[in-house]
Amino acid sequence: MDSVKKWRCLSGSTLKLIALLVMAVDHLAASILYYRILLPAAPLSPDMPQWTIYRIYNAMRFVGRIAWPVFAFLMVEGFFHTSSRKKYAFRLLLFALISEYPFDLALGSSVPDFSHQNIFFTLLIGFCVLQAMEAVRNLPGFLFFQTGIVFAGCLLAWLLHTDYDWRGIILLVVLYLFRPNRLLMTAAGCVSLLWEAPACLAFLPINLYNGKKGFSMKYFFYLFYPAHLLILGLIRHLLR
Repeated sequence: MDSVKKWRCLSGSTLKLIALLVMAVDHLAASILYYRILLPAAPLSPDMPQWTIYRIYNAMRFVGRIAWPVFAFLMVEGFFHTSSRKKYAFRLLLFALISEYPFDLALGSSVPDFSHQNIFFTLLIGFCVLQAMEAVRNLPGFLFFQTGIVFAGCLLAWLLHTDYDWRGIILLVVLYLFRPNRLLMTAAGCVSLLWEAPACLAFLPINLYNGKKGFSMKYFFYLFYPAHLLILGLIRHLLR
């Protein structure tokens, strides 16, 4: 057991920085490379200069798959450790609204774009699902109620077209249910991510998490998300 603990060297803040970095790489590819270089040049062929950019694009998107499971894991950890779940939920809602315009500007096909909502909406719905699951866990037949809650959360995410939609809610619930056992959490998490297999690589840094908060960066993620999307969105549209 001690040999396992010594390998757990990443704090929550370090995990968050890793996720922010790969997310920025992913969004750079999805906004600038896709909309301003690859899409205008389609269809591509191997003898075109853009083909190299296309391979770089795929590599950046591959790396970017790591971000979402790490953020989902940190949200579940925050669910258990926050001093106020109401304030936590309010922050998710506030930044979901703040981030929607930058999200559409950087990654959408139009502004506004109601066909795809940002990741804060997924996190907010997932957070409410977990809270509701805990609220009914002492009731007779609680598994029936919890199943209904998860289904309702998945349906809402699907109807609102949130980032990762119902699949994101499933991952959050899996991380919540299997949180006490890292091995089972990893296995179940990977099964829930089979539709996007590269995302399973996220469990490498997740399993190095030492349970410590690390340095304070409470609002850094909340601000970084809309800020970097706004910058990418402005660059994307200036490149016209």
